[in-house]
Amino acid sequence: MLNLTKFLGYVAEHNPNEPEFLQAVTEVVEDLIPYINNHHQDYETLKILERIAEPERVVSFRVTWLDDNNVIQVNRGYRVQMNSAIGPYKGGLRFSPTVNLSILKFLAFEQVFKNSLTGLPIGGGKGGSDFNPKGKSDMEIMRFCQSFMTELYRHIGAETDVPAGDIGVGGREIGYLYGQYKRIQNNFTGVLTGKGVHWGGSYIRPEATGYGLLYFVSCVLDNNNDTLEGKTIAISGAGNVAYYAAEKAILLGAKVITLSNSSGTLYDEDGFTLEKLHHLATLGRDIQEFTKKYKSATFYAEQKPWQFKCDIALPCATQNELDKNDAEILVENGCICVAEGANMPSTAEAVKVFHAAKIVYAPGKAANAGGVAVSGLEMSQNAIGQQWNTQKVDSQLKAIMENIHRTCIRYGKEECGYINYLRGANIGGFIKVAEAMKAQGVV
Repeated sequence: MLNLTKFLGYVAEHNPNEPEFLQAVTEVVEDLIPYINNHHQDYETLKILERIAEPERVVSFRVTWLDDNNVIQVNRGYRVQMNSAIGPYKGGLRFSPTVNLSILKFLAFEQVFKNSLTGLPIGGGKGGSDFNPKGKSDMEIMRFCQSFMTELYRHIGAETDVPAGDIGVGGREIGYLYGQYKRIQNNFTGVLTGKGVHWGGSYIRPEATGYGLLYFVSCVLDNNNDTLEGKTIAISGAGNVAYYAAEKAILLGAKVITLSNSSGTLYDEDGFTLEKLHHLATLGRDIQEFTKKYKSATFYAEQKPWQFKCDIALPCATQNELDKNDAEILVENGCICVAEGANMPSTAEAVKVFHAAKIVYAPGKAANAGGVAVSGLEMSQNAIGQQWNTQKVDSQLKAIMENIHRTCIRYGKEECGYINYLRGANIGGFIKVAEAMKAQGVV
């Protein structure tokens, strides 16, 4: 019989000074070990958990580039290839000064389960660099991306590892990365997703994570004979995921009252409209400027959005942004659903608060899988040399999110009727990978 304390001790010993990775593993195996002990004891003999918590490969490399003053700069690049049991590695690249191996291993580990839940044949990986794109010129970003890809190209390929974007890596960066890969390899292949729609990309890829999040929330509410119409929603973040989550929420009849970034929270008591969102998108990081045009809005410097009364909370910024105190405030204010648009934005203590209060908590590995789902659809389009229209991609995205929701209910429904979406996602995402690892032998 597997023992939780013993297993976590083993992981901690083998991954010292990696708190984010240990947090991610703990969140998953707390659900998996009881399930394995009750249903699949052969997984213990096969060391499935030990193997799934160990990356198949970790690549670390130096990235040197010239800034606009012709000064040499040095950064570190990574690619964590976590698990390829059900398909080629798939996961984003993150450019941020906060990037380290612990964060990338946690993201890659989560990606394995998220990708499995989509039903698409893709494994899990993650990568990036401690490079900070903020304040850099286009030419500096291009030179960095070209240097980064000059090493990364050796380790990726359309049937091996297909990176995408993440924090700090948008359409511009994907373009520079893809251009360098194409120049080195002399072929046009679907080795990156998030490409421009005119050169191999998929429609609604930028919108996919935010739209998919709202499709998942709609499933949650529909399961309780409810809808998004008239619901008040608090959102953190002001980037791609937050923007399109807000857009879709508004289109579905909800009232979005907050968006935020690292400088503070923008609260609009009248609710954001599509017009307001479009204006906010022109402001860059200076979201406080929004209040000069719209008097219904107030900017709260260095504060989070969870203080405001809402029906639904959508953390869409970064890991561990929503702590125990925030969770208690949300519950006290009558919040009925927390669905994650970012990866592991709720601390372990916050999740315990949600479960104790029996409110819906939808983890990122389920709720924000829309991004990688459309990335997988982009891979399919590249493989057959076609480009599907917006309606077809959106329809398939919605169907994938609905299927993920059904999987969560199948494995997460408790005897009292409460749906533990975290447990459902963990077990539902794990089984497919575990069975593939079992079938493929000791590799």
